[in-house]
Amino acid sequence: MTLVLPNLQGKQMGQVLTTITVTNRIDQVLAERGFIPAGEIRSLTLGKVLVDTGVTLLALPTLIISQLGLSQLGETNVETAAGVRKGRIFQDIMLEVEGRQAVFDCLEMPEGVDTILLGVIPMERLGLEPDLKNQRLRVLPMNDQQTYLML
Repeated sequence: MTLVLPNLQGKQMGQVLTTITVTNRIDQVLAERGFIPAGEIRSLTLGKVLVDTGVTLLALPTLIISQLGLSQLGETNVETAAGVRKGRIFQDIMLEVEGRQAVFDCLEMPEGVDTILLGVIPMERLGLEPDLKNQRLRVLPMNDQQTYLML
């Protein structure tokens, strides 16, 4: 399976890159309950993560999924630039971005693709939006009279 990504080199206009921390949530729970030492929690801080509003979930390369020891939840059809392909979904990732965190599933990137993509569902849930002009993530709300969470 080949995922064709646009050549972003030299095309910085509107591109938003960020840093995220991904942690195995099961490891966190085991440490909280005293089954493993806190030092055994598998966690990685990843830079140059591409913010992509055309992607639904968090997408991680196989190597990172393996390093975190994530459990596979299942498989599903995934639309890629090369067409619809089977993709594996992994579960229980604590994702932290811009000081906000929540638990998510992620998609595995196709073999040979090392790009990390932050999609719209994690951004929406964490109250983040891309600021293309300033090439950064904007943390919502913009003032104390607003919130990004709704009932």
